Amino acid sequence: MSERQNQYNIGLDKTPANYVPLSPLSFLARSAAVYPDHVSTVYEGRSFTWRETHERCKRFASWLANKGIGAGDTVAAMLPNIPAMNEAHFAVPMTGAVLNALNIRLDAPSIAFQLDHGGARIILVDPEFSGVITDALAQMTGPKPFVIDVDDAAFKGGRRIGEIEYESAVAQGDPDFAAIPPGDEWDAIALSYTSGTTGNPKGVVTHHRGAYLNAVSNILAGNLGQHPVYLWTLPMFHCNGWCFPWTIAAAAGVNVCLRKVEPTKIFELIKQHGVTHMCGAPIVYNTLINAPDAPKGNAARHVVGLIAGAAPPVAVLEGAENIGIKLTHVYGLTEVYGPASVCAEQPGWDELPASERASLKRRQGVPYPLEEGVTVIDPQTMRQVPRDGETIGEVMFRGNIVMKGYLKNEKATRDAFEGGWFHTGDLGVLDAHGYVIIKDRSKDIIISGGENISSVEVEDILYKHPAVLFAAVVAKPDPKWGEVPCAFVELKDGASASEADIIAFCRSHMSGFKTPKAVMFGPIPKTSTGKIQKFLLRNEAGSAKAIST
Repeated sequence: MSERQNQYNIGLDKTPANYVPLSPLSFLARSAAVYPDHVSTVYEGRSFTWRETHERCKRFASWLANKGIGAGDTVAAMLPNIPAMNEAHFAVPMTGAVLNALNIRLDAPSIAFQLDHGGARIILVDPEFSGVITDALAQMTGPKPFVIDVDDAAFKGGRRIGEIEYESAVAQGDPDFAAIPPGDEWDAIALSYTSGTTGNPKGVVTHHRGAYLNAVSNILAGNLGQHPVYLWTLPMFHCNGWCFPWTIAAAAGVNVCLRKVEPTKIFELIKQHGVTHMCGAPIVYNTLINAPDAPKGNAARHVVGLIAGAAPPVAVLEGAENIGIKLTHVYGLTEVYGPASVCAEQPGWDELPASERASLKRRQGVPYPLEEGVTVIDPQTMRQVPRDGETIGEVMFRGNIVMKGYLKNEKATRDAFEGGWFHTGDLGVLDAHGYVIIKDRSKDIIISGGENISSVEVEDILYKHPAVLFAAVVAKPDPKWGEVPCAFVELKDGASASEADIIAFCRSHMSGFKTPKAVMFGPIPKTSTGKIQKFLLRNEAGSAKAIST
């Protein structure tokens, strides 16, 4: 066919009848049309149907459009897991704009950087975060975004800092607003920031196609089926809630919103609403397992849970089963929309002893149903490593569920995609069945309670302490958070500082969850060229005592 025209291309073109760019916006429109009276969202005694949620999203999109928001614009949100945060995942892209869901645990300088870098024109703010947002706005170097307050009757405190309240904006919008579909499914839908491996935040840009495909993959990998009742224990700012706002719309399920992770509240909601699914980091499940009022045995309702982060301890996997939660381990990064691989269960696993079953389920696994590939590759040869469980390489992804790239950072994007694969920076092996098993994080990212912490960022703060000569930070195993930062400090001659001094200094310069939970003093081992030998420090960190924070 090389010397003549392909017969299957003659007169067989894309038309509006046979081609529509993939977008998760279609999920909302379909559920509203097919299941208009089915409950879509419940929160603190308030509920909406899919028809109402669709109308609310159109109204807010209309209001945004009237403010001049459109393609290429960024709308930020500093919100907990409340209905408005879920609605923003549809209303913002309905205008052609991009949603930047901010991590509610960040400090003002980090937020200011992201608002400046992403060029946010509007920001939605919950009263709980009015103080940190006020500080962040004052520290911005560029134009400040228009602020919308999002009141929440379930929160007492904070103050309004915006020019309009969210419900007023929704009320002013047109319920018949026609959503602007992406001209190309490659168009950006969201901007999420990750500390990456250098401490300098990178803006991860994701597209409509990937969001659509990963939303459907969640249904398949998590066995959601039709009309799941999903409890929002996972923050919606985490990789857009792992795409679950779009997933629940696709499955016409129920969003059970939850402002804070509180065990008693969670058990109440599970019972009250018949929760079927949830997601979270190991710390969430560990908290539930150890709650004094955790239902056990026949008293526990069966819930399917997805768990991600550092490989979950066997005790967590076993303990979750004791309170009725069957866990499936997923793995991913912000750059792959959250989870893009799953430890797919095989027939017969349920018959295995609990400890053996839990050991199998700790693996990072195989590609998500609609992801093309995840494997372990030798970064020098770009060839897959043997399936021997011993040969270490770098974990890499490939497929449609991979970001467009890093905003305004072409070099980092090129480096991330070198060789036709996305390089995660995680080191792992392949077992005999082709399942990925992570062995280490090559760039020393610490995953604490589901949050990524750059060791380099913490080290930069430590080096600002007047008594510190050398500093290194590694992950220390922690029964509650999975991992916490452990600092190793070599003091200057004649200088003195205590563990409490160092921790207090760090806490005054960065978010609390990033501060070291233990500090060890003494000479730091280095190579002949002066490079710190972190692999030795990791072994020592296991014996370090953590400070409760």
